[in-house]
Amino acid sequence: MKSSTAMFLFAVSLSFAPATAVAELKAGAAVVDVTPAQFPVFVNGGMLSSSASKATSPLYARAIVLDDGRERLAIVVADSCMMPRALLDEAKQLASQRTTIRPDRILISATHTHTAPSSMGALGTDADPTYVPFLRLKLAEAVATAEANLEPARVGWAVKNAAEFTALRRWILRPDRIETDPFGNPTIRANMHAGANWDNVTGESGPEDPDLSLISFQSLEGRPIAVLANFSMHYFSGVEPLNFDYFGLFCEGLQTRIGGGGGNPNGHGKPAGADHRPFVALMSHGCSGDIWRHDYTKPAPAPDQQVTIENYTRGLLDIAASAYDTIAYRADADLAMAESRIELKYRVPDKQRLQWAQQVVAAMGDRPPKTTEEVYAREQIILHALQSTEVVVQALRIGDIAIATTSNETYALTGLKLKLQSPLPRTMVIELANGGDGYIPPPEQHFLGGYNTWPARSAGLEVNAEPKITETALDLLEKVAGQPRRKFQQSRGPAATAILDAKPAAYWRLDEFAGQRASDSSSHNRPAFYEPGVVFFLAGPRSDAFCQAGETNRAAHFAGGRLESRLADLGDHYSISLWFWNGMPNDGRETAGWLFSRGRNHGLGPHGDHVGLGGTASKPGKLIFLHGDDGAKPVAGHTVIERWTWNHLLFVRDGEQVRLYLNGNPKPELDLKSPAGFPASFDQFFFGGRSDHVANWEGRLDEIAVFDRAISANDLGELVAP
Repeated sequence: MKSSTAMFLFAVSLSFAPATAVAELKAGAAVVDVTPAQFPVFVNGGMLSSSASKATSPLYARAIVLDDGRERLAIVVADSCMMPRALLDEAKQLASQRTTIRPDRILISATHTHTAPSSMGALGTDADPTYVPFLRLKLAEAVATAEANLEPARVGWAVKNAAEFTALRRWILRPDRIETDPFGNPTIRANMHAGANWDNVTGESGPEDPDLSLISFQSLEGRPIAVLANFSMHYFSGVEPLNFDYFGLFCEGLQTRIGGGGGNPNGHGKPAGADHRPFVALMSHGCSGDIWRHDYTKPAPAPDQQVTIENYTRGLLDIAASAYDTIAYRADADLAMAESRIELKYRVPDKQRLQWAQQVVAAMGDRPPKTTEEVYAREQIILHALQSTEVVVQALRIGDIAIATTSNETYALTGLKLKLQSPLPRTMVIELANGGDGYIPPPEQHFLGGYNTWPARSAGLEVNAEPKITETALDLLEKVAGQPRRKFQQSRGPAATAILDAKPAAYWRLDEFAGQRASDSSSHNRPAFYEPGVVFFLAGPRSDAFCQAGETNRAAHFAGGRLESRLADLGDHYSISLWFWNGMPNDGRETAGWLFSRGRNHGLGPHGDHVGLGGTASKPGKLIFLHGDDGAKPVAGHTVIERWTWNHLLFVRDGEQVRLYLNGNPKPELDLKSPAGFPASFDQFFFGGRSDHVANWEGRLDEIAVFDRAISANDLGELVAP
């Protein structure tokens, strides 16, 4: 049986593997105006219903069709907030009837401009009944027109870091600042734009993806045909509807810089003496569900220094133009594409919530919702009626370049999971493709609540939707690449090597994409386990020391949860090396937070070592040490540790002698006598909190190493950063 299965999988992989014959790539591109012909139109993208009576910029559907002699496929990016699967399935069917392209070989995505006509119902806005059939026809027209422009082509790839143009908009709130959701429950531990008030938050809830990626197509003579760009930035707020947002400005700017064309889609990039085929730039939406343009780690700019949409786009174009100049092309790229449709459940209301929703909606009558409560009440009734939905996931390959899709507003972390595990290092991830199925926070983010998790069509899929969609996309990438996914493993820089050379009993790098298991990088296979209330893959300390080749070191952010492991036989002689980043104001509570604890779960007991950062009950911002539960005040160090900075701690217990070293200083921050004699049952270690769950850590931890001996001050420098 195993042999038959293996042969079947091998045959499937061969059917998608690169062709042995030399492929002859062709590409064609087109731009079709999708600005509505009738006004007013509904505009979605906000909580409540709104409409527009004019367009302040044209709206377009931009298309590329590719052919290698065996396979033909299409990629379309439309100026829309989001488009439902049913509409896109109909548009693909219509396009297929007008072309030689199969419906499952067509990828259609939305730019996610929040100032476009509503083509699907979401929150307080319904789909515009006159615009939906108009858009359907125009999407099919874009595919057919691009196919008519097919010509021999070559393809190339470039990627540049554009970190200054993207940042996290979802921040974690302090445990004493939890807010109430639309259903009346205090569940909001993280929310969009909470970072605007530093006093309320502990840090970002995830990583960003800084990559600006380009897939470029040229004629064999070097004339530009199309560039498909991809970037993770939600949208640029403030423009009036109807408007193509920064996405359209970027496309027009790139067309001008590369092709010399202006704003007329029928004349883009038409150099002297060339035919009338257009040069088309497309900006697809990267994984941006928790992303925005403003970096809340920096002070808010003065009103007269606010970044304009024009300046923002110009800066991004500068990076794109420099990336474009580095592209090397090949004309023999072959094509492969695969699609999967999976059934996912909605998080439907229980009986009590449904009854509440029915009462609220009954009081509304026939009018649209006017408050957030009314919006979410109506959404509960809709989810109850739907129960589940079909989600489309695709992957395609252009030579050694891959594209994966989600139909959702996907967190940047999900995009990184796909890029870092894709069989092909050159991978682009396009979200809001082939449907508009709402936010899919990774499961651990549901624990923190917030707008992105409130059940509605905009965020209603089951808690495990994100790993299911991610796994489906990775399977499809394997299929089109004809090779297995890569296994992500953070590179090992000199600091990580030094820790391993010191022979730790356990070493957790905390570089996981997700919980619940933290891998032990030592040879002892002693995993640790995350509790709910931890998020993953944020930037860690000293990437230059812990990683190689410019890779970002990764860390976990603790927001109420802990990391737990059992380490037997440490006795009275052990050491702990770790890096910490405090998210709480030093005077925000009695104890800013406990870093680690040795003791029995849910209690302190007469034995146990507990190390944290002091607050108002001791010494704000200074390291503190407590042994047992005798009620004595913790002993405090003398150095105030600045909030939101990375610091290194080495804790050493050598019998009754306890020393705490800070940031490589050979002079101990604390040097004291403390009772020893731990019972054998005291083998539980907690990181990111104390054993009794009091004042758990609010911030990041990384590079935790435990040693079964007392580390000397002479070895301290190697542990901090060689």
